[in-house]
Amino acid sequence: MSVQVPVRTAGPAAARRAWVEQVMGMPVSVHVRGEHAHDRSTARAVGAVYAQLRDVDRTFSPYRPDSQISRYQRGELALADCAPEVLEVHRLCLSALVATDGAVDAWRWSPAGYDPTGVVKGWAVERALTLLDDVPGDVAIDAGGDLAVRADPAGPGWLVAVEDPRERGGVVATVRVHSGAVATSGTAARGRHLIDPATREPAANGVLSATVVGPSLTWADVWASAVAIRGGTGPGGTSGVVVPADGPPRTWG
Repeated sequence: MSVQVPVRTAGPAAARRAWVEQVMGMPVSVHVRGEHAHDRSTARAVGAVYAQLRDVDRTFSPYRPDSQISRYQRGELALADCAPEVLEVHRLCLSALVATDGAVDAWRWSPAGYDPTGVVKGWAVERALTLLDDVPGDVAIDAGGDLAVRADPAGPGWLVAVEDPRERGGVVATVRVHSGAVATSGTAARGRHLIDPATREPAANGVLSATVVGPSLTWADVWASAVAIRGGTGPGGTSGVVVPADGPPRTWG
């Protein structure tokens, strides 16, 4: 993905700590800023974040033959017999299908049939952030470039750089976020991997990347995919930036 989060301190003496692990096939980093960043209780909460994300991977990964999603795809497991989390994500996929007018369709972007992979990441990280509710200070989870954050409204927040998909390491915009999420979808990291459900072919609308800023990472991720696939902008209550193949970046919100 093409979003990076530099850790900004409230002052030269502000404590901060970052953890990073490979989970769900991508690097996931947890950032904590504040005087309790190095407490044992903070480390335990971060450990719970990684444990929950690993559990999500065991349940939802289509690359694990024993996952519930793989078993459901093969017809070995009925939807009604799946874990409550699988049913929750199934409902979310139905909502995303309607909200995006078919741009995000978990039933048409994989030869295997129903595949919620494109929706699970944002949902999983937003859910994991709640495990840090009791950690004082500012917190952020960065999963492959998609971010869920919380910060003191009176503080500096998190300064998020949107990477230029035309020049790796370049920056096209920065956004400051205190509470909410930033998600990016596009071609920079994985090429033309986004499937337009209408054609079942890689999206070909001239969008190199779409970044959505909003209150929910679940929905910022959904809308980033929708904008990258179909163009346009995200819904009201969001802001963002689209980088086209031709022409300058455009913003909304």
